[in-house]
Amino acid sequence: MRPLTEDETSLVFAKLASFIGDNVSMLIDRNDGDYCFRNHKERVYYCTENLMRQAACISREPLLSFGSCLGKFTKSKKFHLQITALDYLAPYAKFKVWLKPNAEQQFLYGNNILKSGIARMTDGTPTHAGIVVYSMTDVPLGFGVSAKGTADSKRADPTALVVLHQCDLGEYLRNESHLN
Repeated sequence: MRPLTEDETSLVFAKLASFIGDNVSMLIDRNDGDYCFRNHKERVYYCTENLMRQAACISREPLLSFGSCLGKFTKSKKFHLQITALDYLAPYAKFKVWLKPNAEQQFLYGNNILKSGIARMTDGTPTHAGIVVYSMTDVPLGFGVSAKGTADSKRADPTALVVLHQCDLGEYLRNESHLN
C-alpha cells in the first residue's frame, strides 16, 4: 500500500472529474473524517486515514484490500473505474440519465443505452461526458459515457446509441471473482 504518485493522482482525479466535476474535493474534504486514496497492487482504494493506518500494520502480500476500491490501473497505465465506485459517484454526479423500466434490464446485462430506453436526461449534457445511470425510482444502476449530448439525442432516431456502457450493478454477479 502506497500513496499515489503525481501521475497516478492526476489520472484518478481526471477520471473522477469527468463524472463529478469539481465535487472531487468533496471526497477528500469531508466532515466525518480525513479520507485518502492509496494504491495497492495497481488498485486505487478510498478509505479513512484511520483505516489506512490500521491496514499499514499488515504486510503487503497477505493484505487483500482495505476501504473501497474505486478502480484499477491497466498495464498501459490507464485508470478504469469499477462498479464499486458508484456509491461515491452517484451523489455528486453532474450528468444523469434515468432509464425506462424496460431498458433497465438491458443495461444491467451490459448493453449500451438507446434513445428509446431513456426517460429523462440532464439538460446540457455534452458528448463524451461521464454519466451516472439511474432507474426511475432514483436508484443508481451504473455509469457510462454519453455518445450524444442532450440536444443531439432529442433529434436522434429511437435506435440511436445515447449512452455507452462502462459499468453496471450486474457486474457484481458477472465479475464476482475480479472485484475487491
